[in-house]
Amino acid sequence: MTPAAFHPEPIIVSDLRLERGGKAVLTGFSLTVEPGEALVLLGPNGSGKTTLLRALGGLVRPLSGEIRLDPQTVAFLGHADALKPSETVEQSLQFWAGLYGGDASQLDAVMVRMALAHLARRTCGTLSAGQKRRTALARIALSNRSVWLLDEPAAPLDARSRERLAALVKFHCAAGGIVIAATHVDLGWEGARVEDLRTAPTKTGAGVG
Repeated sequence: MTPAAFHPEPIIVSDLRLERGGKAVLTGFSLTVEPGEALVLLGPNGSGKTTLLRALGGLVRPLSGEIRLDPQTVAFLGHADALKPSETVEQSLQFWAGLYGGDASQLDAVMVRMALAHLARRTCGTLSAGQKRRTALARIALSNRSVWLLDEPAAPLDARSRERLAALVKFHCAAGGIVIAATHVDLGWEGARVEDLRTAPTKTGAGVG
């Protein structure tokens, strides 16, 4: 892969209040994430990590507070991999690269990096959970977006694939990009900052993390 050069503005979250299902999950929450940084939002279900990630991506409206993040710079990976079962891996990645305005010339290199080259002509509906997740991560890598928001990115991955993910994140951050991941397990990303939401400001009553 040829590294892109990203120059995003810092992400600034100020005095944020979030609710899920009518219950407070975070209140008075502030955070700054600098270009070139990987941040891991760590916490069990109910700690607010997914709600926070969705708020950063513009998918959840905060009750109060401010998020300074241009949504046009964001590539979002949720629990669903967003793959059409009838499309091949290659077709799916070509589609997403085109939709994002990414660099399709990097397709082959990204597939090699994520161990997908031998699956290029397999339909996504026949892939294992881990293979689907690697394909979804490849579409994020092809997005040409400076900010990656990843929800439980390593959940279905084996040890080798987790190493590939860690290398991909390191590569993106080295180019000036920002990665924020929500997870309930240690991702083992070298140099990443961890924000433990179990100790973040909350109100009584857990929401869905």
